[in-house]
Amino acid sequence: MSENRPPDISRPLRVGMLTPSSNTCLEPVTYGLLQGAPGLATAHFARVPVTRIALDSGSDAQFAPEPMLAAARQLADAKVDVLVWNGTSGSWLGIGRDRALADALTAETGIPATTSTLALLDACAAYGVTRLGLALPYTRDVADAIVATYAKEGLECVLAEPFGEHDNEAFARIPPADVARQIEAAAVDGAQAVAVVCTNVYGAFEAERLERSLKIPVFDSVSATLWRALDLAGARPAWSGHGQLLRDGSLRVGIQSILEALLTATGADRTTFRVDLPAHGLGVDLTAGEALAPGVRSIRRDASLDQRRLNTVQWLEAERRALVQPHFREAPHPPEALKDVYGVRAQMLSPVIRGDAMTGWISVHSTRERDWSDADRQALAAATAELTARLPR
Repeated sequence: MSENRPPDISRPLRVGMLTPSSNTCLEPVTYGLLQGAPGLATAHFARVPVTRIALDSGSDAQFAPEPMLAAARQLADAKVDVLVWNGTSGSWLGIGRDRALADALTAETGIPATTSTLALLDACAAYGVTRLGLALPYTRDVADAIVATYAKEGLECVLAEPFGEHDNEAFARIPPADVARQIEAAAVDGAQAVAVVCTNVYGAFEAERLERSLKIPVFDSVSATLWRALDLAGARPAWSGHGQLLRDGSLRVGIQSILEALLTATGADRTTFRVDLPAHGLGVDLTAGEALAPGVRSIRRDASLDQRRLNTVQWLEAERRALVQPHFREAPHPPEALKDVYGVRAQMLSPVIRGDAMTGWISVHSTRERDWSDADRQALAAATAELTARLPR
């Protein structure tokens, strides 16, 4: 169930969705997903002409901003709280185009806006995904264009064989079992998540089952769009049954935002948060979030150490206060791998306490020895308080 209505809204949130005219999937799927959080939000749709997906000027013209702005003005009459272009055209036309569209929708209506493609990228950022499996209904040239577009955003892609369709209406007639097999085919070669990139494909209701077997997130475009729309409107979707993103994505975004702010405030090289929340798929042996300075190696997917047994973590457990280390010449000593593999020379650690338990901790790393200032310590304390408050009850 969602925890999360913005405090100044007593009615259900209203999500305004700009919908491809030939799409028959996203409306029933969105309604189905919203049943998991009754009373949280309602969805409202305006259609723009889209019938064919190809790499040519005729297809590109379908995604001109003017029809979308006209549809957005109509949805604004309904006092919607957020607008989304519920289509993935930015995945092959370019991310800059979608960012410009979102900005134009907000400028035109005063309503926050996003797109399906931007939502998928936000999901990847929240989960630290850098290698993404792709399940696509499109022709191969469109699929290759998507791979190239995502590469510019720092995502390596594992491409399952696309279905080869160009008729937008036909995408929804692909059997869900075939979509599921395509998702499984994309979950190879080190893929850290799989994205179903199309809002007219029935992948949303396959995500929960596939995630259990594949052990990685499945980001369906319809689910991702609804998730990000609600998050942007000030809600924090958190309901089970349709995959990790609707259950945990907003928690991950919040963690990531706090860590990035802490990285900036301290001028550190890496910030991480480790937490034991089994109901949300989180354990301390892998980080729940990580922010990195440019060129700094990620520690996010290294589960080689038993974190609770580390000297520094046992110190936190015993002392229940921040550990500030300008160098490592005195106990408690960190693991050798932190120094030798990741080049850390100084750190601050802060325990996150809930009730009587140390649920997790924040780490702030420096690749050089440094004296941590009072401002650094205060920033860590503020981040600890903010993360403690954000964790689900």
